[in-house]
Amino acid sequence: MSSTNLQVACVVAFYMCAALVMVFVNKTVMNNEPDLPLVFLLLQLVIAVVLLHVSALASKSVEIPKITLDAAKKLFPVVFVNITGLTFNLLCLRGVEATFFQIARGLVLPLTILCSWMYDPTSGVSKNVITASAIVTGGFFLGVLPNSTIPATSTPSFISLFYGVLSSLFIAVHAVLIKISLPYCQNSTIQLAWWTNAGSALLLLPVVAVTGEISVLQGKIYDSQWNGNTFLYGSLITGVFGFLLCLAGLLSIRVTSPVTHMFSSAARSVLQTIIGVAYFGDLININRATSILVILGGTMFYTWIKSAEAKKQPPADIEAFNGAKTEREAQIKE
Repeated sequence: MSSTNLQVACVVAFYMCAALVMVFVNKTVMNNEPDLPLVFLLLQLVIAVVLLHVSALASKSVEIPKITLDAAKKLFPVVFVNITGLTFNLLCLRGVEATFFQIARGLVLPLTILCSWMYDPTSGVSKNVITASAIVTGGFFLGVLPNSTIPATSTPSFISLFYGVLSSLFIAVHAVLIKISLPYCQNSTIQLAWWTNAGSALLLLPVVAVTGEISVLQGKIYDSQWNGNTFLYGSLITGVFGFLLCLAGLLSIRVTSPVTHMFSSAARSVLQTIIGVAYFGDLININRATSILVILGGTMFYTWIKSAEAKKQPPADIEAFNGAKTEREAQIKE
């Protein structure tokens, strides 16, 4: 194996591990502490910001942006959409099984295509892209249809599905806002990551106070019967791996292609389903398995289409496509 292939293999494995850890540790904490989702998310964001500052001290390649009122105003939309999407994402995960989480957020791709087209109607949408979007949408509805083989205790509530759709919508809008916001951060994804994490934590703090989760946490701390190890270690692990997932996205831009990312996402989806069944005892039936495969197939078809289109473009456009695609995937945190 050449050094280039080794780099690609390492980055792909790195991304898959980080993404899987995020999903399953988040789910474990939400199963144990369902009444502290926003505090949990706030701790993740704070840890990520701290790690960015530590990285800046250790490496000159990591640059913390200068805080200005003008930049804060321009980046407010992407920060607001980011924290809103993350909140709905966690609330959705709290209410559904880990294996069903992929289905609940299955509309990410169609909504991203729609938002991108609405932002730039002149870019056009090919018939193949529409076909891929229709396949994914069909997979989503196949998965959410009521099924008699799944007991009521394992059937997701309407509100959880609603959170999943809202999460997908805000993720799609966020993908468009990234392109608009990067110029305000000197086209640095590290600086944008700092703004989104720090800004999201700042916006989330008053919401946490209003919802009363700080009082809930205080009550748990003073309760001698409460074992907070899962919450504490879960916060640390997801904070660290959320930061690592950001780095994985940046590394992917340099050493992988959209096609490579497509196959790594496919493998991760299969692993996520297997682990969900084995670790959490999630139920999987023909409908759910078919839904996941259809969503995955439509996503892979879309990635193949965009890769084929990119090969027909000048080199500079191909590089831009690779960067934008991988950045979107990293932000989505599949």
